[in-house]
Amino acid sequence: MTMKPDAAAHAAELEKLTQSLLRERDARLQAEAAAEHRLRRLQALEAVTAAANQADTMDEALQFAVDEICRYTGWPLGHCFHVQKTGKHTVLTSSGIWHGASRPEFAAFHCYSSDPQFQAERDLPGRALKEAAPVWIVNIGADRDAVRADVARAAGIRAAIAFPVVSGGGIVAVLEFFSVRILSLDDHLLRLMDLMREIGTRLGRVAERQQAQQRLIHEASHDALTGLPNRSLFLQQLDLALKRQWDDDNARFAVLFIDIDRFKIVNDSLGHLAGDRMIVQVAARLKNALRPDRVASHEDSVGPSYTLARMGGDEFTILLRDIPDADEAVRIAERIQSAMALPFLIRDQEIYASASTGIVFGDVGHTLADEVLRDADLAMYRAKATGKSHYEVFDRSMRKGAVSRLAIETALRHALKNNEFVLHYQPIIELQAGTIVGVEALVRWRRGPDELVYPGDFIGVAEDTGLILYIGMWVLREACRQMHLWHRQFPRAKPLTISVNISPRQFVQPNLVDQIKQIIADTGIDPNTLRLEITESVTMGDVERTIRILSQLRALGVRFSVDDFGTGYSSLSYLHRFPLDVLKIDRSFVMRMNEDRERLQIVQTIMTLARNLGIEVVAEGTETEMQVEHLRSLGCDFGQGFFFSRALAPETVTDLLYVPHHVLETAYVNSLQSLAQ
Repeated sequence: MTMKPDAAAHAAELEKLTQSLLRERDARLQAEAAAEHRLRRLQALEAVTAAANQADTMDEALQFAVDEICRYTGWPLGHCFHVQKTGKHTVLTSSGIWHGASRPEFAAFHCYSSDPQFQAERDLPGRALKEAAPVWIVNIGADRDAVRADVARAAGIRAAIAFPVVSGGGIVAVLEFFSVRILSLDDHLLRLMDLMREIGTRLGRVAERQQAQQRLIHEASHDALTGLPNRSLFLQQLDLALKRQWDDDNARFAVLFIDIDRFKIVNDSLGHLAGDRMIVQVAARLKNALRPDRVASHEDSVGPSYTLARMGGDEFTILLRDIPDADEAVRIAERIQSAMALPFLIRDQEIYASASTGIVFGDVGHTLADEVLRDADLAMYRAKATGKSHYEVFDRSMRKGAVSRLAIETALRHALKNNEFVLHYQPIIELQAGTIVGVEALVRWRRGPDELVYPGDFIGVAEDTGLILYIGMWVLREACRQMHLWHRQFPRAKPLTISVNISPRQFVQPNLVDQIKQIIADTGIDPNTLRLEITESVTMGDVERTIRILSQLRALGVRFSVDDFGTGYSSLSYLHRFPLDVLKIDRSFVMRMNEDRERLQIVQTIMTLARNLGIEVVAEGTETEMQVEHLRSLGCDFGQGFFFSRALAPETVTDLLYVPHHVLETAYVNSLQSLAQ
């Protein structure tokens, strides 16, 4: 039967409408599916972000991300690799973060991937690391570069995706996921890659934030210059050590308090940048000194066996845990002394320093960490008082000494205000002629009518507190005033000289030349008779500055001596550059040169050096006639010591100078000895 034209047209129109409705339905379903996909994608992204922001650690955030991505994709297995730097190389290590690894069918694959011998850099995670972007394998069975292909197929794994977690321009982790179905290179896979990339970026931001927080925490507890723990962290560690010892008598510990000797001279003469460089070098040497024997330099399950910290300035501390006996702390202190004995290279210049170390043991009966640190500090000051470059073990008598030290500082301030300092003068003798040619001014502290305090009992405190700047300038002014009086009272063709010590702290004062120039003008002394005595430590500082200062003073007429020569570490290669007039041989060499051949050779070497440089020599510590005769035979110019005279009050020196000059040549020694008694 033939359809009527109207019916045929109606059927065609109906078919057209039906197809249109079907297309609209399919489009709506696709739109709804796309919207649902975007919603699920957004939910997964927000869930990962929220969990990451709330996580206490980055590993917690990574674990949640692995779980969430597996739920989102429906894939049964996920894993995370950490990225670690080892020198110039980057390696991937299994983090232990898995999803689905407990399923029996994945046991062999999990074991293979977690094996430390597995080179993940050669597999899919390595490609994600290298390309810094998501990568995939749509069919593991057909991928010849898949290292784990065989074990994956055995586990039923058919495809895989990996993507990096980028933080601060670097990659901190690589996540990988596995499907039991072969993938298709379609829009769905591309959208999945976009999601992976976005999750990697957001996790990276969380990592950056946590790294910033960790940096802030680290900076709050560590020294910015050396990277070592600071005072706050050290006290926390010390407090834990105290508590451990309370619970366990065998958990012995010791604290070493280390102070660099003469560091302020380096800082003041070479500048703070040079001082910082030296501090960094000291920190490195202390670390090396702690490495030998049983002392570990890394953290393990028990914790490190030591904590090295910088207290600030030039002070360091070491906490030694679980020491078997006191000898171990002493051995480490000795290693520190040896490490510090080598020269430091600062601005192409060799600088010598040393360290004073105080040791305190945890069994002394402390209850607070501050108390332990205080007693270690006291022991360190006792070490400094014995001549620096030493170590001392704390005992309870040192606490009384600390109280005494504070009292001395207070009394010194009153002494300056009340003019309690006096000068005594020790004669310097021309050995060949036996005549007095000058005196050295030595400060004394008259604390009462019958109490005379010698420098060894207060100069150390004056140095540490800065009072030496005021005491030193008073000594210089008074010595110049007194010598000017003697010059007027006892005129000579060759006037007497006055020797005055300049401390290292005085020497680095920026206005030193102006101060000395003013004193010369005020007292009227002939500057050619003034001998400023500097120590070898001054020459070890900024050589160019030292030469400049000495040259400026030399232009005024002032002369210079190097005091206690031979006991320091000054470079002989620099010595000829200084405008020096006198080397004073330290008493430790003179007093024993007749019994100790090595010391005699040192004296002879100094004599030869001085002659070659055109410098005069004064031998300090001459106490016997044999020493004097020996020095004369060596050609030594001058002597100073108890054989001739102790330091004398100014009125006694005045009486001595009244002795006629020709009488001094025959009876000089006997006269001085009787005056000194």
